[in-house]
Amino acid sequence: MLNSNTSALGIVFPNSYDALVPDLVNVRLMASIPFASRYRLIDFILSSMAHCDIDNIAVMVNNNYHSLMDHLGSGREWDLVRKNGGLHIFPPFVEKGVKPYVGRVGAVASILGFLRSQKEKYVVMTDTNIVVNFDFNAMIKAHIESGADVTVAYNEQELPESMMKNEDNGLAYYYTLNIEDGRITQIHVNSKKTGIQNMSMNMFVLERELLIDLINTASVRGQVYFERDVLLPQLSKLNIQAYKYDGYVARICDMKSYFEENMKLLDDHNLDALFSSQQIYTKIRDDNPTRYIEGAKVQNVMVADGCVIEGEVEDSILFRGVKVAKGAKVKNCILMQDAVIEAGADIEYLIMDKNVTVSAGKSMKGTDTFPVYIGKHQTV
Repeated sequence: MLNSNTSALGIVFPNSYDALVPDLVNVRLMASIPFASRYRLIDFILSSMAHCDIDNIAVMVNNNYHSLMDHLGSGREWDLVRKNGGLHIFPPFVEKGVKPYVGRVGAVASILGFLRSQKEKYVVMTDTNIVVNFDFNAMIKAHIESGADVTVAYNEQELPESMMKNEDNGLAYYYTLNIEDGRITQIHVNSKKTGIQNMSMNMFVLERELLIDLINTASVRGQVYFERDVLLPQLSKLNIQAYKYDGYVARICDMKSYFEENMKLLDDHNLDALFSSQQIYTKIRDDNPTRYIEGAKVQNVMVADGCVIEGEVEDSILFRGVKVAKGAKVKNCILMQDAVIEAGADIEYLIMDKNVTVSAGKSMKGTDTFPVYIGKHQTV
């Protein structure tokens, strides 16, 4: 537990990397994308912060945030209903004729007054496109012991192919790091190098007063991106340390990676790696336990509560309230909340959004390299 001298507040950027999954964020933002049968992506970050006694959290929404507000509510599920601190959702504040902010600099600049009024010594900043059960206390401890100005979390992995192919349009910057004796000596923007790289997880720890100073200066200069415009030019001036994370990481980069990272959790080893260390909290939906009707055949599935299964389901992720009718076949699919598969339907390699219905007798199949997405409230 953090003491009063090392307390931290959190800043979460839920719209970062929306451009990577345009279909999934058509009616929501990255943070509220459903994941692992009953969660949203932001649940993993908020739960990690809650377990580390970070109970003053600012969520910097930009657009499409109604679904996130509905999901978060007052923050009760994460114990964020507080007299002091708690959950703060900041919508974009722009003047007439000015577009909402793009990068972290503009987002944080809009809450400088809020930051100045807070008491915590440290700030933890993070995106929500990464699924991780993270110990922020360990990172803050490493930050303090190293005497760093800024600490950046990273993991070792190959660069996602979809991100490397993405256009350099400023909507999906990613960063790799050169590290010497724990210190970051170079930050590469949208590197195309192959092999294992030190890839930034876009998680930062720094003192609140330093953040205010950096953002105030960057905002005056018209700078936009925290890593590219603020940290990169000051690598020699600031002591920017790297914090290696060896735990389970699922990075959502496109529709294919979203499908694959969900499916990986059907392997018990991956499931334990993500969920065994600390509980992940989410919005409560009071529902009946899932019912398996006589004749149902189910193999290697992750199923939330409220489902009714009469048909065959194999190697699939089912969210709350999904109904699979008698004679229906579901294989290698992700079925989001309240989806309905009617009698005799045969589907494979589909990602179905909320309240989608597949009509009786219909057959729809994608492939493992190109899962087919069906938008919210559609009937096929």
